Parts: sequence; C-alpha cells; structure tokens
Amino acid sequence: MNEPTNSPAEPVEENSLTPPTAIALLAPENGVPQIVDSESLFERALAELAEGSGPFAVDAERASGFKFSARAYLIQIKRHNGGLHLIDPIPFGPGHHLFSELNQLLQSDEVILHASTQDLPCLRELGINPVNLFDTELGGRLAGLPRVGLGPLLESLMEVSLAKEHSAADWSQRPLPQDWLNYAALDVELLIELRDKVHALLASANKLKWAQEEFQAILDAPPPPPRIDPWRRTSGMHKVKKREQLAIVRALWTVRNEIAQEVDISQGRLLSDAAIVELAMVAHAKPIKTKKDLERAIRPIGLRARWMENSATWISTITDAIALPEEQWPKARSDADSLPPLKIWRERFPEKYAPLTHAKARLTEKSAELAIPLENMITPEYVRRVCWMSSKGSVAQALATLGARTWQIEIVGPILEAALLETEPLIEPVTEGEEVASESM
Repeated sequence: MNEPTNSPAEPVEENSLTPPTAIALLAPENGVPQIVDSESLFERALAELAEGSGPFAVDAERASGFKFSARAYLIQIKRHNGGLHLIDPIPFGPGHHLFSELNQLLQSDEVILHASTQDLPCLRELGINPVNLFDTELGGRLAGLPRVGLGPLLESLMEVSLAKEHSAADWSQRPLPQDWLNYAALDVELLIELRDKVHALLASANKLKWAQEEFQAILDAPPPPPRIDPWRRTSGMHKVKKREQLAIVRALWTVRNEIAQEVDISQGRLLSDAAIVELAMVAHAKPIKTKKDLERAIRPIGLRARWMENSATWISTITDAIALPEEQWPKARSDADSLPPLKIWRERFPEKYAPLTHAKARLTEKSAELAIPLENMITPEYVRRVCWMSSKGSVAQALATLGARTWQIEIVGPILEAALLETEPLIEPVTEGEEVASESM
C-alpha cells in the first residue's frame, strides 16, 4: 500500500468542484419505435439488427413487486446501424423459434447489460444466452465509481440525466402506455456509449482483465441451488424466538408461496412478511379464530384489504400450525451449512475471531487502496469461512473452491494467509447488521 505524502494539496479552482449541468434525455434520438408484438415485426427487427455492427445494448423489464414470476414483459435492444427495438415477449413465449434466431444473433457479438444478474434469468427463460458480456454496473463498481446506477453513471460519465419514474411499474399490464415505452427505450439509448466510457476507465486503471473475469464468471455461474428452509429469510425473523412461533411462520410462508405461484402474484401483496411475523408473535398468546381476530392482530402494522381476501386460509393455517406436536416444530436454527453467528465468535471461538478481525481490517485497507468495494474484491462470506478453517489447507485452494476468481485470490490470498497467523484480536465491535446477517444465513 502506498504511503500518503505530506505535501500540500494542489489548489483546486472553484469551478472544478461544480459538476456540469446534465442534459435531460427525454426521448430516443429517432423516436420511440413500434412495439414488436407479431412475427412479421419480429422478423423485421432481426433483419435490421443483423445489418448493424458492434455490441448489442440489451435491457429487460419485469413486474417485480406485482408478479410471483420474474419473467420478462419487455425486451429492449439497440445496435449501431441496427436500430432500437422494443420486443413484447408475451405473444411469443419461451422456446419460440424467433427467440432462437435472436439468441444466435446476440451470440455473434458482445451483449451489454446493466446489472446483468437481474436480467439474465428472465432472458435465459426465453432462450437468450449471451456468450460475451459487458456489465456496465459491475464495471462501474470495479472502476471505483461511487454511484453505479444507470442514471448516475450517465450523469457522471456522459453529462446526461435519465428519468426513472417508471422503474417500479407493473410491466405486465397491456397495452403498455407510450410514456413507459419511451422510458424503456431510453434505458438502452446510450448504453453502448456508456459501455465505452466504463471500458476506458477499467483499461486505464489496469482493471479490465479483472472485469472480464467477473463478466465470464456471471455467464458461467450455475443456477443457484434451492434454499434450505427459504421461509427463514422472512423479513423480521430475528424477532421470532420460540420454536412454536417458527412453526406459524413456516406454515404461513409456505401457503402464501403456493397461492402466489398459482395466481402469479407477488407474495407480499397477498400477505407481507411483517404481517406473517406479527401473526406468529400474537397467535401463540391470543388464538386467532375469526376474521376480526386476524384484523386485530395485524392492524398495528397497517392493515391492507388485499391481505384479508384469503383470511380463512390464514386462520386455518395458523390453527394447524399451533396444533402441531413439539417434535414437528422447526429447529431453532437451520440445518444449512452456515457458520455460527459472528456475535459469539469472540467468546467461544477466539482462535478464529482473532484472524477474522485482522483480515477484515487489512482487506478494508486494500479495497480502499484499489478503489474497489470490499464486497466486489472478495465475498465477505468467503473471508469468514477461510478464517473458520484456520490454518487447515491452502488459502488459495479454499478461496477457489468457494468460488473466488483468480484476480481476487491473487489480491486476497496473501492478506488472509497473514491474518491466519494472528492470535490476538483487534478491538472491533460487531455491528448489529452483521449479527442479523449472520443469523439469517
């Protein structure tokens, strides 16, 4: 790590501290294109894209917060000299031969996505599988930019402001309003130019190979395995202390999930996590047998009329959960392969806690030196697992097995090896956020 100099800072002109006024991007340069919702229009779009050159700017709109599924309800694609196209995937569906043709075309060059891990699943559901990726959001993180949303990146790198008023809209509705289509088109209007700006920053900082390795890791990542006890991730679970209350949370979460999947509605619209936790806390002390009992239990957190549409189901589910014998109650902790909560490391596992404190301190310094967020330099869970294993085996091999990339291992490996030699902990209070996160693993 380079030592700071003691020389006085260069004087900075006042004007240089004032960011330039961003120009509002109100509409695509060539207007909002006609939505592609028929085979003839899809074929025409494919022909125009094929005539273009260079990478493809791609985005997708989902109905997060409205639907249970994460399917795409609109796909935006732009290419130099290939036009800008808004494709409605609903009339075609997964496996359609035109999506197969689109996939072959996209695999002929680089695909640019912003926050690709959000959009790749719904694109893959349709049969779109890029083989060459550039993620402008992740690239911005690795470049050390402080704000990496699409809007902030366009403002800081291209002096253009982008309205985001429809980012949380229900894109499943039809027909889609014209101003929504305009918003969607703008998401890819300057994405190619933004990619070039981020690419240049990465290259000048000697981070381009790191970014390329990250992009490839995203493409190569297998689907995540099913979660063990996914109901344990209900928001507010740290309030639930008794196993009989856990039984109620598990039952309500499971039934809610089944209904939501069947009717394709977001789980939280049927019954919020906060309502599930509140019902579990109340029902054990005060039986919930009627709709009025249900309303009374969840009114303090803000009653929603939609929650009461399945009131009979919630009541019967709670009743069945309470009637379970003790041996059928959930365990206090999951059987998942998780580490003990960080809050108990200091007292119960001091030989592991000491290396962890040194590792976190040195890694924080290194991330600041490299201008990379710590969580992008190395996954914090990997650090905890390496420190938990203490001196057993190779640190580099352990990191590789966990999923760390080569560039991460080269940076982090020596730091962790040195930290594992420490026997006295640094004075480091464990934050409440870390405690809650570790308990929910």
